[in-house]
Amino acid sequence: LIMGVIAYCDCKHITYVMERSYEEFQVAMQSLKRKITYPWKFIIKTIRGKEFLAEFLGTFLLVTIGNSAIAQAVLSNDHNHLAGASFGTFQSINIGYALGLVIAVYVSIGASGAHLNPAVTWAMALTGNISWLMVVPYMIAQFLGAFFSAAVVYGLYVDGIRDIDNGTLTHTTAGIFATYPQPYLSLANGFFDQLIGTFILLIGIFAITDAKNSEVKAGLKPFMIGVVLWAIGSSMGINSGYAVNPARDFGPRLFTAMAGWDTDVVFACNFCGKIRHWWWVPIVAPMVGATVAAAVYWIFISAHHPSEEEARFKLEGGKMKDGEQYFPINDKDLTDS
Repeated sequence: LIMGVIAYCDCKHITYVMERSYEEFQVAMQSLKRKITYPWKFIIKTIRGKEFLAEFLGTFLLVTIGNSAIAQAVLSNDHNHLAGASFGTFQSINIGYALGLVIAVYVSIGASGAHLNPAVTWAMALTGNISWLMVVPYMIAQFLGAFFSAAVVYGLYVDGIRDIDNGTLTHTTAGIFATYPQPYLSLANGFFDQLIGTFILLIGIFAITDAKNSEVKAGLKPFMIGVVLWAIGSSMGINSGYAVNPARDFGPRLFTAMAGWDTDVVFACNFCGKIRHWWWVPIVAPMVGATVAAAVYWIFISAHHPSEEEARFKLEGGKMKDGEQYFPINDKDLTDS
């Protein structure tokens, strides 16, 4: 009996020690997690790294999906071993880029606003929707995301690219990564092409995200922005491939120059007909188009929105709180007042 009692007590003691040890282990692991996680979060918050990482990832996804759609179309249409089978058309490229934008915006919109485009960032800064201090970090993240996406697309299709080019990288496959003008296109026409395409993209984005206009519900915004890009590609893609995004064009272009394509192809554009040194146009023209879009949307739309006081007056059925004033803006308001 005595031995049984001692054994029972020893078992309880052992169980207690084991439970206590497990609890102490959990506490230690939670402490270790905090020590690892909190400094990382603190650093990211301090340097505004959340936005940087979101813009990098979003741009990476956009360009990876979009340029993979281009690669699939180019390689299948020009490949001798596919017996004429086609795995892509110009419309499939448009759909690929549009859906790539939808996915990228869904991923990054909560963290950074999902600009994914230096022209968009520039326009948002002009309209006061983002601090000017964030413009450079956003743009760096976007260019880096597009650059690394080109590396992934190249790795995905490297064998097909080298088979088509017979080991010598040419402009046929360079067009997978960056945009190039048609031989008939003049510099002025090409610049205007990029300007107006970006202009329409930004006008669409402003309208979709304008809370005082017919704002789209939050969950549908990425889809509708993708529709805008699809519309641009379907109607304005023939001249030079509708880059409308400096990062989407220059990041992959820089990668091709580093990966073995001749600089005469990548930068001098020795096959572009009327235009030499096309590379700067998809950088400068979209920024100009974004500037024009910001000004036009403000002049034609934003400047005519009711003020917060007027909007509150209408929502409250024309009743204002004591001490508040409302200045009517039309004949009906004058009559009511």
